[in-house]
Amino acid sequence: MTKRRMIGKFISIEGVDGCGKTTQAKKLVRNLQLRGFDAVYTTEPSAGNVGKLIRGFVLNRERRVPIALEALLFASDRVDHVKTEIEPLLRQGRIVVCDRYVYSSLAYQGAAELDLDWIDCINRFALKPDLALLLDVSPDVAVTRLKKKKSVMENMVNLRKVRDVYLKLAQQHRMIILDGNKPIKEVAKNVLQIALEKLQT
Repeated sequence: MTKRRMIGKFISIEGVDGCGKTTQAKKLVRNLQLRGFDAVYTTEPSAGNVGKLIRGFVLNRERRVPIALEALLFASDRVDHVKTEIEPLLRQGRIVVCDRYVYSSLAYQGAAELDLDWIDCINRFALKPDLALLLDVSPDVAVTRLKKKKSVMENMVNLRKVRDVYLKLAQQHRMIILDGNKPIKEVAKNVLQIALEKLQT
């Protein structure tokens, strides 16, 4: 199928661990590709050197590092991610679907009582997505979907706090909320519909 020529668009998909965002981000890329769009998947932490440091030094440990340090590392990774991957892809006219973005920093470090304005400040360079989707699920559902603990942030108490921050961000019109409790195919259909509406405007 011939690729459609268009200006690049940036889409981020957010939610607590276990909400299905990785599954839906990859499905969205595939569904867009099947419709002739030049879509590409990316994720945060990124595949760059800072992202690798985060996976080894921040996520895979028994206790969290100081929250300010955590936020600064994610912000540093985002600089690298935006400058070396996202912006070049957008300049090529591609659709970039990002599995987690700046809203994750606000939700996860904000839930740990770091000031949201400060998190916004250290991420002021971050591109504003053309579309940001929040896959909302209850922490109970999220925990049942997590087959095993993957990071220091994945526990019931933390996920409840993180969800609360996400919902506040959505109330500020930063993201569009979708019900992530529905079957995977139904969620994918809803995600695609909203994405297509944005791409056609």
